[in-house]
Amino acid sequence: MGKFKSTDRAVYREFGPTDPLARAVPDLPPGQQTLRLQVSRKGRGGKTVTVVSGFRHRPETLATLARQLKAQCGTGGTAREDCIEIQGDHRETLRSQLVARGYQVTGANP
Repeated sequence: MGKFKSTDRAVYREFGPTDPLARAVPDLPPGQQTLRLQVSRKGRGGKTVTVVSGFRHRPETLATLARQLKAQCGTGGTAREDCIEIQGDHRETLRSQLVARGYQVTGANP
């Protein structure tokens, strides 16, 4: 017999989502969100990463926004739980792009 992960088990639910690990996150409009902009190198082998945290979006919306921001910066990155990580130091670009989209941005003044 093979081992089963906790996510491999079948779950029956008559109403609502069938994924027990899915969390309901309200998709707040950008004007109601305050984001924190940071530049970090910890735990990344000395590589610089710009981290934008504090998002209140669904994972799909966050992934779409991350894709657009990566294209504007011309670099790679990822979207995790409630933050977006962009490779390199792109404080000015990210700040201007997020403010143009209606977000309030704090931290990491150049």
